[in-house]
Amino acid sequence: MSEAKHLATEATGPLKGVRILDLTSVVFGAYATQMLGDQGAEVIKLEDPGSGRGDGGDIMRWAGHVPEGCPRDLGPIFLTINRNKRSVLMDMKDPASRPLLEALIASCDVFATSIRYDGLKRLGLAYEDIKALRPDVVYVHAAGYGSEGPYAGEPAYDDLIQSASGLADLLPRTDGNPTPRILPTLVADKVSGLFMCQAITAGLLHRERSGEGQFIEVPMLECVTSFNLVEHLYDHTFAPPTGQWAYQRVANPNRKPYQTKDGYIGLLPYTDKQWDQFFAAAGVGETFGKDPRFSDYATRAKHIGELYALVGETTKSKTTQEWLDLLKPLSIPIVRTARLDDLPEDPHLKAVGFFERHDHPHAGAYNAMKPPVKFTGSPSNIRRHAPRLGENTAEVRAEMGFPPED
Repeated sequence: MSEAKHLATEATGPLKGVRILDLTSVVFGAYATQMLGDQGAEVIKLEDPGSGRGDGGDIMRWAGHVPEGCPRDLGPIFLTINRNKRSVLMDMKDPASRPLLEALIASCDVFATSIRYDGLKRLGLAYEDIKALRPDVVYVHAAGYGSEGPYAGEPAYDDLIQSASGLADLLPRTDGNPTPRILPTLVADKVSGLFMCQAITAGLLHRERSGEGQFIEVPMLECVTSFNLVEHLYDHTFAPPTGQWAYQRVANPNRKPYQTKDGYIGLLPYTDKQWDQFFAAAGVGETFGKDPRFSDYATRAKHIGELYALVGETTKSKTTQEWLDLLKPLSIPIVRTARLDDLPEDPHLKAVGFFERHDHPHAGAYNAMKPPVKFTGSPSNIRRHAPRLGENTAEVRAEMGFPPED
């Protein structure tokens, strides 16, 4: 990652020509609009000036440690999810800002916001207000909870949604510790961002076909609960239930990376053939391979914890590389378990150019992750670094026909 990549000069992605007015912040909405920006959309991020004491704009600007000489408003998480955007500083409560705001609304295809809906009404930015200025607008509201339920309008953050969606109940089901715990990643924000991104593109497709815009609500609790229960609704899919909550293969204390002589591996024989091959290659075919508990898929599923525990004991007999050399030729699913600090040197990620070094004009050298989805006919690209707070206000005002601010 030593050589800095040059920014692309123009959008080539499938959303080229789409303009998004972005009133989102933190991770949920900002992650969604960056993905759309990577895919070619023009994203104009409206940010509030705050009190003037270094608290303005997206709160994620101020999270994390910046290197010496880097402005404080370019924190590491902000850099990671706000590229391909322009920042316009605007006090939306100030009547003097209204003409520019309305001009931007009229010019946009998508109005994306994570402001609470009651607050949007007070600002004159509810769906009907925006629709009056842009009749075919795709208006997308990133909410904590659906507007038809009793939690509507309540504050929502990743920790709260993990608690409310059942995610915090997963670790207790695997290790016997009854204390609910938060998964150490912003999974609720990021999953909801993926739902939001897909909802926006679906809304644009509907408009392309019908000529009509619409109001779209993306509620975190419903999105994350849906995501969680794909497998964990399990036997409660049926009415009445046929058994337990939680997919037992997944919610198992022995489902984890297996220790080797010198590290850890991710290992998952899945089919009958793969298990037979693994038992034979590991030299335990005469014991595990003939154990009636592991003879086929159905009986393995009933004894999956015992099976995984035995595999964990077996893998300690060889080094990580010895297991890779032994099992990869058999097409048995296996990987080396990586620590976070191993990822930049991962041979696959290096080969696909996943990490890129960029030079920010204000923050200096930084590492970026390239857009992961590959479009062969309309590739995503990185055209803009994450902006300083209000960096593009003057140029956007000029583009919209407004004079410079005093």
